[in-house]
Amino acid sequence: MTKSAEAPAKSAGQELKELVSTVVTALAIALVLRVALFQPFTIPSSSMEPGLVTGDYIIVSKFSYGWSYASFPLLPPMGEGRVLGKGPQRGDVVVFHLPSDTRKDLIKRVVGLPGDRVQVMEGVLLINDKPIPRKVDGPGFDHDDPEQQVTQVLESKPDGSTYVTFDRGPGRPMDDTQTYVVPAGHYFMMGDNRDNSLDSRFPPEVGGVGYVPEEAIIGKAQIVLMSWKAGSSLFKPWTWLNLDGGRFFKKID
Repeated sequence: MTKSAEAPAKSAGQELKELVSTVVTALAIALVLRVALFQPFTIPSSSMEPGLVTGDYIIVSKFSYGWSYASFPLLPPMGEGRVLGKGPQRGDVVVFHLPSDTRKDLIKRVVGLPGDRVQVMEGVLLINDKPIPRKVDGPGFDHDDPEQQVTQVLESKPDGSTYVTFDRGPGRPMDDTQTYVVPAGHYFMMGDNRDNSLDSRFPPEVGGVGYVPEEAIIGKAQIVLMSWKAGSSLFKPWTWLNLDGGRFFKKID
C-alpha cells in the first residue's frame, strides 16, 4: 500500500502573493466593467420625475452608443464623435457631461436629433413643426414636492411606446419657446419634469444645458437598481438601510 503524496505547505510569502494576485485580478475586472461597459449613478434631483426620483441608484450602459472621451474619465479627450457606436434615439434617457462644465454629469431625455427643429408651444413639444403624440393621464404625485399639483402626460416615442412627463399647469417659464435647430453632431435634451428642469431649452449662460455634443454622452440609462428614501445620505451611516423597496429593479422607459 503506497502513501499518497502530500502537497508541500505554502509559505506565508506565497499565500500573500496569491492573495494580492486575486485582489488585483478582481479589481481589474471590476474596472473594465465600470469604465467600458456599465457605470452606476445616483439621481440627485427631481428633474426626471416621475420616472426617476431623487435617491434612485441607476445603471448606465456605456456600450449602447459606443465610446467617447466621456466614457473614460481618466483619459485625455479623444476628439469629436464616438468609436464603434451609434447615436441615441429620440426618447432615450441618457447620462452626459454638461457641455459647459464636463466635471458635472446630468441625466435627461433625448427629444431632438441632429438637424431637428424643436419647439415648445403652450407646453406641447413639437419636433419638426409637428406635435409629438401625447395624452393627458390625470393627476400625478411629485415625489420631492408632494404639495405641488402636477398632471401626468403620456408622450410617445417613435416606436409607439410611451413615457410619463409632469406638467405643472399653463403659463410656466419655457412653456412657449423659440424654435431650436439642433446642430450636426448634437442632441437636444429635456427633463420629464418639464416645469422643473434646466435643460436644452436654457442656454449655458443662465445655467442651462444648451445643445449636447455626441461625444459628451456617457451612455444609456437602463435600470433603477435600488433607491434610497428622502433624508438618506452617504455621510449618515444610520440611513444607509433607509431603502425604497418599491423602486428596486425598475426598467427605465
